[in-house]
Amino acid sequence: MTRSRSRTRRRPPAALALPALLAIAFLLMPLLGILARTSWGELGTHLTGPDVTEALRLSLVVSFWALGFSLLLGVPLAWLLARVDFPGKALVRSLVLLPMVLPPTVGGVALLLGFGRRGLLGPWLEGTFGITLPFHTSGAVVAATFVAMPFLVISLEGALGGLRPRYEETAASLGASPFRVFLTVTLPMVAPGLAAGAALTWARALGEFGATITFAGNLPGTTQTLPLQVYLLLQDSPEAATSVSLLLLAIAMAVLVALRGRWTGSASVRSSSVRSGSVRGASPADAAFGEPSTPDAGPAPTDTADSDCVRPGGFLKGEPEDAGPAPQPTENSNSAEPGPSWSLHAEVTGFNELTLEADAGITIAVVGENGAGKTTLLRALLGLTPRAHAELRLGDLDVTALPPHKRGVAWVPQDGALFPHLTALANTAYGLRAQGVARGEARAAAQRWLDRLGVGHLAHRKPAQLSGGQAQRVALARALAARPRLLLLDEPLAALDQTTRAHVRHTLRTHLAGFAGVCLIVTHDPVEAVSLADRVLVLDAGRTLQDAPPTEVTRNPRSPWVARMLGRNAWAGEASGDGLVLAGGGRIVAAEQLREGSRALAIIAPESVSVHRKRPDGSPRNVWSGTVREITASGSRLRVLIGSAESPDLIAEVTPQAAAELGLAEGSAVWSSVKATEVTLVSL
Repeated sequence: MTRSRSRTRRRPPAALALPALLAIAFLLMPLLGILARTSWGELGTHLTGPDVTEALRLSLVVSFWALGFSLLLGVPLAWLLARVDFPGKALVRSLVLLPMVLPPTVGGVALLLGFGRRGLLGPWLEGTFGITLPFHTSGAVVAATFVAMPFLVISLEGALGGLRPRYEETAASLGASPFRVFLTVTLPMVAPGLAAGAALTWARALGEFGATITFAGNLPGTTQTLPLQVYLLLQDSPEAATSVSLLLLAIAMAVLVALRGRWTGSASVRSSSVRSGSVRGASPADAAFGEPSTPDAGPAPTDTADSDCVRPGGFLKGEPEDAGPAPQPTENSNSAEPGPSWSLHAEVTGFNELTLEADAGITIAVVGENGAGKTTLLRALLGLTPRAHAELRLGDLDVTALPPHKRGVAWVPQDGALFPHLTALANTAYGLRAQGVARGEARAAAQRWLDRLGVGHLAHRKPAQLSGGQAQRVALARALAARPRLLLLDEPLAALDQTTRAHVRHTLRTHLAGFAGVCLIVTHDPVEAVSLADRVLVLDAGRTLQDAPPTEVTRNPRSPWVARMLGRNAWAGEASGDGLVLAGGGRIVAAEQLREGSRALAIIAPESVSVHRKRPDGSPRNVWSGTVREITASGSRLRVLIGSAESPDLIAEVTPQAAAELGLAEGSAVWSSVKATEVTLVSL
């Protein structure tokens, strides 16, 4: 395989390869010069001389102090630049980069004018604290910090920019204060970028010359660092200067080789929360509505939670639940931690304009097409978005003015956002620890929740060692263990394959039954809505289009998108005397009548559509000619998409035998018909 790769490796064009080789030679030549001119026999003598060892000691002292100050000041500055938008941000970033492009001697002059005895701050420092920076070791530290800190800030800002804020937001929703989130989540997850920046900062401080000699002088034992020693040795002992230069070169190369390119600032944060399988099988409708799949029944259906094509029946209770052995809850596992109950009242303004009320113990499924405002609603309740604002009351407690970590609103994002550096047990105990619970008590409670959700035996695994379903159970255990007043789940099952989704849905239903607050679940899956929710909230452009029990939404969907999600044909139009004038042209005849001129939705079940190769005779009032555009399997039946110039696209459902008898294929010319009694009109 290696030979095959080498044979197929692309050769660079000569016009680019030659200049690149010349650049490498140009950079390599000075290094080869040092190696060629080094007196290897006298190397030990040169490096162990008293002046050199004293300069090396001072360089190490100055560089490590500079690193300490850079960490103390640069880490918060990098976080500010990466996470906060404020006026003058571009100017601040320019100030950070300035020492990297400024000539070192100019930097030294600027330090003198700022911190020198006659500078802006120098007289105050000397008069108040007795601190004199120029010509003192502390001055060398200031100079090294000035030129080296930008390397730390740039590396860490890049790492923070690559870290998804979802981890930090999830930690806040579990009750962690911003500073605790920074220490326990942010820093550990950007540790590679921080380490790279720190190493570069230390190496740059160790090699600082121009700003140091200009601002702090060249005093042996006080400010004469190793680079300054090289400068002096060049005049009296060039061979010794070459040996010391080789030492600095070796240190710099060791740092760069150890970093292996990590100074670019890219945060390699591995998302280990959810890993979904990709397998082929029947359509999502099959597994969702009565086509059970067991572990030994062949490949699981592909997970397509966002599909708009689902078998009709959608939200209706009594549909068979997808099979697959769910973990058996332990004793009392369907009851949450004892405590008060929390009802919900929210007045949401901004992009979302709605009022939301629910009693404790209610689960609400939030549905709507992309951009309808589902996630914005959740983030408004969390207090994490400027797009919408929620006046939020939980029970008798008004939490509107409280920051996210004090609201008691736990959030489980779509990927779970488990902290990759913590075990499943530590993840689950995180919220309790953030709320001040003792470590032992928090870990014991976390273990109980993991046991309840059937993943207790995985307590000491990291998220990367968990399957998608296991990670979702841990994420749910973490949210419930934090004892929230309001639970928000943003498509928690969307990334799972169909079999795993059934397992997790069973577990989730079991534990929501005993939850003492209100739960909102954003979903595109009607099975999730019917099996988990007491109400369905349909959003459109941030407004409430429908808020009703699942059965009511199924019978009378007020949104074409919801109707299509349920597997029905849905056409919008204006009511007329005998039916509906369609918005895109054409008309449909219905048995029922609405107020003429009112906006309405015509809903037709796919099984109510008849397909013919010739124009049908008889009683159908609605007949259209068209062409078969697509045929897909839906369990034991076929769904036929028919395009027509006389009406919107229509989905019909037929048996494979009927399709064979009709000779249906993509491109076939057909006629479709629907009886007027099979058309349901819903006022909008």
